[in-house]
Amino acid sequence: MKIGRVTFHRLAARLVTIAAALFSTLAVPGPSAVAATCPDVDVVFGRGTGEPAGVGRVGQAFADALQAQIPGKTVTTYAVNYPASYDFLAAQDGAIDASQHIRAMASQCPNTRIVLGGYSQGAAVVDMLIGIPPLGDKLDTLSNKFGGVGMAAPLSSDLASNVAAVAVFGNPATRFSNPATSAAPPYGARAIDMCKNGDPICSRGHNPFAHDGYETSDFIPQAAGFVAGLV
Repeated sequence: MKIGRVTFHRLAARLVTIAAALFSTLAVPGPSAVAATCPDVDVVFGRGTGEPAGVGRVGQAFADALQAQIPGKTVTTYAVNYPASYDFLAAQDGAIDASQHIRAMASQCPNTRIVLGGYSQGAAVVDMLIGIPPLGDKLDTLSNKFGGVGMAAPLSSDLASNVAAVAVFGNPATRFSNPATSAAPPYGARAIDMCKNGDPICSRGHNPFAHDGYETSDFIPQAAGFVAGLV
């Protein structure tokens, strides 16, 4: 079958258009495409002891409340990878993992605002990151002497500007008068530390039931509102 010159040119032009379209879909995304995948806020959260892998019930409630407070921004979560077991010394694994994640995020998404958060043992992980002894000064010194958990994996100073806020719940260090708000600059001024009355983990209280239920408490929207003002 013969194809006229005009028809041939039309077919050729059509093929070029199709090829260009295919190439654009297969091409490696440029910097703007990569940047588009970066969230406005990334909540790095350590779950409490015994909770299944993930950010935990308190972490999820906090992230949801934060998203509701800043509807025009994208919020993602990163679950700190550590055992969250009754082997408290393994909390340092969480501090190391969180540090590595924040380093990667700062490199790939420098404009993303990092929020450090944690509940119970997960709060102790955050304590380590911001330079607070999670077991108290005296206990921490004793623990270090016997090879235990101490100031493991404090966040590198060059990453401090990437951390917009800190929110912890049922924080063990608070029991020893070292709340997150007492951290050295810049973290203390960017922190909120929530503890229920009677919670024996974060206070001198003796009500073990007070350590539960943070996810449904007024502390969640309060902490989310504080953090929303910083991100």
